[in-house]
Amino acid sequence: MAVKPKLVSAINDQIQAEFQSAYQYLAMAAWFEENNLQGFAHWMRLQWQEETNHAMKLYTHLMARGGTVALQAIKAPAKSFSSALQVFEQVRKHELAITERINVLYELAVKEKDLPLQIVLQWFINEQVEEEAVVEGIIDRLKLIGADGPSIYLLDRQLGARQAEGAGETA
Repeated sequence: MAVKPKLVSAINDQIQAEFQSAYQYLAMAAWFEENNLQGFAHWMRLQWQEETNHAMKLYTHLMARGGTVALQAIKAPAKSFSSALQVFEQVRKHELAITERINVLYELAVKEKDLPLQIVLQWFINEQVEEEAVVEGIIDRLKLIGADGPSIYLLDRQLGARQAEGAGETA
């Protein structure tokens, strides 16, 4: 079943949003590296990689179904932040916006009776639940520890231990 033009456009918009997310996370990684928080930077670089993979999942789906991928411009991301807490509060706000976009796209897929896209988007819906929970946990810890150097250092080490999506899994 070919993808309807309305859905092709909406999927392309979501591909752009995922690449925009990746670009924002890479800018956040750079800010953390500039502030000698390598663990936070590592976490953000893995986020960049995940968001890029999300865009490619939609790209692959669209191509497999005979759609046309139309890559869109990516805006320069924010690059100045005041604290790790501010960064993660922006991450939360951003992830909530992405969740809303995914939900709207899913509703459109239901309206257009596109079952294959609904299945792909169900994966994204589950992923967003996980993303939001992880970010909330980090924000909670940042609020708990404040800007205290030793505490930030310990959280930096913890975030630096994050593995890439699928790392450590065996077939």
